[in-house]
Amino acid sequence: MKDLIELTKKEKKNVIGLMSGTSLDGVDVALIKIEGSGTFTKLELIGFLEYPFPKGLKSKLLKNSVKETSNVEDISQLNFLLPKIYFDAIRTLCNDINFEINDIDLIGSHGQTIHHLPKKVKNFGYNISSTLQIGDPTVLAKLSGIITIGDFRTGDMALGGEGAPLIPYFDYLLFHSHQKNRALLNIGGISNFTILNKDKGLKDVLAFDTGPGNMLIDTLTKLLFNLEYDKDGNFARSGKLNNLLFDALIKKDEFIERIPPKSTGREYYGESFLNNLLSLYKNVSKEDWLNTVTKFTAYGIHRNYEKFVKDETRIDELIISGGGAKNRFLYECLKEEFSETVEIKIIDDIGISSDAKEAICFAVMANETISGNPTNIPRTTGASRSTILGKICLP
Repeated sequence: MKDLIELTKKEKKNVIGLMSGTSLDGVDVALIKIEGSGTFTKLELIGFLEYPFPKGLKSKLLKNSVKETSNVEDISQLNFLLPKIYFDAIRTLCNDINFEINDIDLIGSHGQTIHHLPKKVKNFGYNISSTLQIGDPTVLAKLSGIITIGDFRTGDMALGGEGAPLIPYFDYLLFHSHQKNRALLNIGGISNFTILNKDKGLKDVLAFDTGPGNMLIDTLTKLLFNLEYDKDGNFARSGKLNNLLFDALIKKDEFIERIPPKSTGREYYGESFLNNLLSLYKNVSKEDWLNTVTKFTAYGIHRNYEKFVKDETRIDELIISGGGAKNRFLYECLKEEFSETVEIKIIDDIGISSDAKEAICFAVMANETISGNPTNIPRTTGASRSTILGKICLP
């Protein structure tokens, strides 16, 4: 406890942020020097690493993210395995940049989401929503000897929120402008918006998941080409739009039209989303499938803007981050959807690594927890009030 008390008094901290997302390929590790907190936060990225998961772990995580194939013994084992991998990733980063691990003050770990059920259902007479991020932060704290913050989503859900999105708090700290209306678009497995109105403050930030990001594209690339992703969108670019398939995707997808606050994940946009359509449209070429699904992904993002954002905030600038920022064809589709009225930028072009952004975010979230600052935004998650997020795990 003494270390925790001393940490809260430090003005400058070396903080590790860890994020393993819906791609399930590995863990992103960022080491940040953080000064201050809240709107006075100043950041310096010291180092970043994409640390790959061991071969076969992705398939095991996928298996245990689906209720039909999950196994409680596997989940229990994975919950202890992941922190060991996270710690190896931290040590590897420190070795690579010649940084003493003993100089790290704090770790913020998102953990690995294996199930996210934001919609409330009756369970023994109670209305229950839930989420499960494995990779127990207590294990990581004990292994590393460093105070670790984890399980950021559960506090929001306990207050009736969806536990997502959490990135908007970070987006507001770093990107709010008094000169222009901005939208931050993160394209991971799922796409999500943060809308920053130049005339409004933190409590008015609008943010929500828009629908698929890389998830449908990556799933198809694996099924049709036996590759992990469509590099630069080249397969999609070589195909053409199939209008019947495009219309069928719109008809099937109920999430895009759902009113915010809303969040989703692999439970909705996993392989099962495509199964029936793959059978019905089996004569569509592989390239046309990818072209159509990539354009559908861009459509879903723009449709959410038109339906839920535009009347309140007409954006001047769209800043894209996440793995999808590297898909040049998807970028071109977004430019076509948003036309010339919106300036579209990749976050790397304004000095923040798109690969590192989410890991940086959870370093900042951990610092905010230690500083006693609420980091959920009730308007975006649906929670009854703002609250401090995360569990503090002592070494």
